[in-house]
Amino acid sequence: MLPPVKKDRVITHLPKCFSPNAALHTKEGFHPQVKAACQVQKTDSFNVAKVIVVGDVSVGKTCLISRFCKDAFDRGYKATIGVDFEMERFEVLGVPFSLQLWDTAGQERFRCIASTYYRGAQAIIVVFDLSSVSSLAHARLWLEDAMKENDPSSVLLFLVGTKKDLSVGDGVRDFFLRVASLTFEANVLAELERSGSRHGKDIIRITDSAEYDPKPKRKSNCC
Repeated sequence: MLPPVKKDRVITHLPKCFSPNAALHTKEGFHPQVKAACQVQKTDSFNVAKVIVVGDVSVGKTCLISRFCKDAFDRGYKATIGVDFEMERFEVLGVPFSLQLWDTAGQERFRCIASTYYRGAQAIIVVFDLSSVSSLAHARLWLEDAMKENDPSSVLLFLVGTKKDLSVGDGVRDFFLRVASLTFEANVLAELERSGSRHGKDIIRITDSAEYDPKPKRKSNCC
């Protein structure tokens, strides 16, 4: 039996967590089709989303995830070897939903290992250090690597600056709630589209160029 979802992980509306002056994706609410689907069905087909976290070494990827998942902050630096993994549970519009958070290594020698886990991501979080201009410059390279393994039209992108406040972790909870909400919405819309396509294949289309005869024609016995 799965543990109950924490009260602060219950999402009833799309969290804001963006600055209109800085963010292009300033969506204010859930898509009406998503709300309608959640009211009439409880499906398991879109209840998990894969999120990969990439960026330079020591920019704070592990600390960002740890702050949200464990409500902890470790001032000591420990490099991630290869990849690490966390599964966090939410309830979005009354539907159980989980994020797979993949914490990837930033060291060059682990880059090939980490890149094997990029495929199939619903969201990519590119992390940079607000005190390091080079880590921001490298953000594009990390994004390009991650996008090689994913469809650009079906993945959500987030750019996160860390180390603004080492003790409080300003906006971390709201940020991950928004990531969960947007990936949930994308999964539901994709599932609805797939469902509509499957139903569409069963439709017989009749054109004006020929009459439709429901009775099958018998083959002639003639030679």
